[in-house]
Amino acid sequence: MYVAVKGGEKAIDTAHAWLAEERRGDRDVADLSVAQIREQLALAVNRVMAEGALYDPDLAALAIKQARGDLIEAIFLIRAYRTTQARFGHSEPVDTGKMRCDRRISATFKDAPGGQVLGPTFDYTHRLIDFALAAEDQAANASQVEAQSGDAAAAEMPRITDFLDRDGLIQPELRDDTTPPDMTREPLAYPANRALRLQALARGDEGFLLGMAYSTQRGYGRNHPFVGELRVGRVDVEMEIPELGFAITVGEVTLTECETVNQFVGSKSEPPQFTRGYGLVLGHTERKAISMALVDRALRWQELDEDNSGAPAQDEEFVLAHADNIQATGFLEHIKLPHYVDFQSELELIRKLRAEAQAAQMVRQPEAAE
Repeated sequence: MYVAVKGGEKAIDTAHAWLAEERRGDRDVADLSVAQIREQLALAVNRVMAEGALYDPDLAALAIKQARGDLIEAIFLIRAYRTTQARFGHSEPVDTGKMRCDRRISATFKDAPGGQVLGPTFDYTHRLIDFALAAEDQAANASQVEAQSGDAAAAEMPRITDFLDRDGLIQPELRDDTTPPDMTREPLAYPANRALRLQALARGDEGFLLGMAYSTQRGYGRNHPFVGELRVGRVDVEMEIPELGFAITVGEVTLTECETVNQFVGSKSEPPQFTRGYGLVLGHTERKAISMALVDRALRWQELDEDNSGAPAQDEEFVLAHADNIQATGFLEHIKLPHYVDFQSELELIRKLRAEAQAAQMVRQPEAAE
């Protein structure tokens, strides 16, 4: 006999207290501060800011601490906090062409104007566990790294795709001065224009977009890209003040921008040329920006008059409806909540079907004996 389990406020409060105890861990070990998370787990902080759609390193670090390192839970906390904040204005579009780059590479041109700036990256590491990090003194070369970063940021770095554009070898980006839709205020509608798609991808789950991007490279979407340029750095955020009549700088944010260069055989109205995929993400989030650029290019098949091969990455509704990890988590984890009534109805249905099947079988047995 199945019965509903009864619980209440006391059980929930006890669960919360236990969660707090588990989050703190062994009290003989020093407590992890928000500043330590912000400075030493920066890539996790950047992902939470990007997918939480809120640029605040301290708040993202606090959310990671509260969530015990569960980044999706931390993103959920940031999204929930974001909805409580009043919106009193909007910034001007940032100019990534003036980015003060800490890292800037191109896979298409070796001698790019402004140079290749490797910056802080795992790309050239051997992926071997560094047991020296178990020691506490790791600050020996901090000043040298900072000086290198400062020198790189001062260099002028024109966009790689501008050189292809100058020779007419890449499809030009059409300027659209209309105000793009805001998916945080309006429900996502299909078909979505490119601006709306890019918003959804920028907030999308990194792992999901990585899987979609990888699928295009394996042939599900005929997407063979080159990284025209990948840059990571800081840009000024400007906001127009009505009383002043002009925009002023209100702060700066770190962004990762990726432009891919893709093959294009041309169409009835377009000559053979390269096309672009684009990714722009808050923080230092290279994998996400590259994945976003590949998926963006795959979703542009219709405007480029290409054939749809039926690849998942070319299905706009499939990609955009499933990219958001907060929506996915909510729908997935709600099945942990009580479904006693639903289950009882299913249970009764199964019992009824089994009884009918047994009765039918008993009728067939005498007939078979005759």
